[in-house]
Amino acid sequence: MKLRILAFAVALGMTACATTTSPTGRTQMVGGVSQAQLDQLGAQAFAETKAKETLSRDAKQNAYIRCVVNALVRQLPAEQRSVAWETAVFTDNEPNAFALPGGKVGVNTGIFTVAKNQDQLAAVLGHEIGHVIARHHEERITRQMGAQTGVGVISALLGARYGQGAANTASQIGGMTAQTVFLLPGSREQESEADIVGQRLMAQAGFDPRQAVGLWQNMMAASGGRSPQWLSTHPDPANRIRELERDAPTLVPTYEAARKAGNAPKCG
Repeated sequence: MKLRILAFAVALGMTACATTTSPTGRTQMVGGVSQAQLDQLGAQAFAETKAKETLSRDAKQNAYIRCVVNALVRQLPAEQRSVAWETAVFTDNEPNAFALPGGKVGVNTGIFTVAKNQDQLAAVLGHEIGHVIARHHEERITRQMGAQTGVGVISALLGARYGQGAANTASQIGGMTAQTVFLLPGSREQESEADIVGQRLMAQAGFDPRQAVGLWQNMMAASGGRSPQWLSTHPDPANRIRELERDAPTLVPTYEAARKAGNAPKCG
């Protein structure tokens, strides 16, 4: 289906909004779209991105990403584990990654310059998968339903990539950018929550949660101490590092128990 048709279908298929509780206990407004619609939109956004960006054919890089994603996915609830998760690596120097409803994960090759080991890579991907399992895409779309319909809905989903590929698609279709589609305070709130969920998930999968701190330190060092442009709507990096440092010790027992139970990924 074309994006415009999908947007129209989403607008027509709106169900009554409802409140729910996020994985961190935060109250969320959801219900603007069904899970089937979210999955379909996620698949469409992923296909659009793959069509516009250059895919890496490096077998080692692709296997590395799949290994880390698979280890994280094994710790998800049964419903989300049953999804056929798909990964793609894009030849792009910007250190970026994303995950979309329907089990779609994309990673730029630039991420390898800041994620120095499998644990730091798991911190990135755990964070991105955290957005999906915390229903952030559904929450964003539901929030937008009160102000925008049609292509605005598509733009809200595509904006979740943070990178230029999907943002440009949204701009071409609806004359919008992710900056104008998202409610920035909500985006920061979701980013902080994805940090918590992702760090917890990586520990459960047998990745060292303390390495999330190293990842963000590397990210800041690579950007000369400044927040990269794609993080402009995210929490302050210094605060983010402090929060990850604060939570890491409480997750070390989870990490150690996971390793003793046989969850000891060897991805690279």
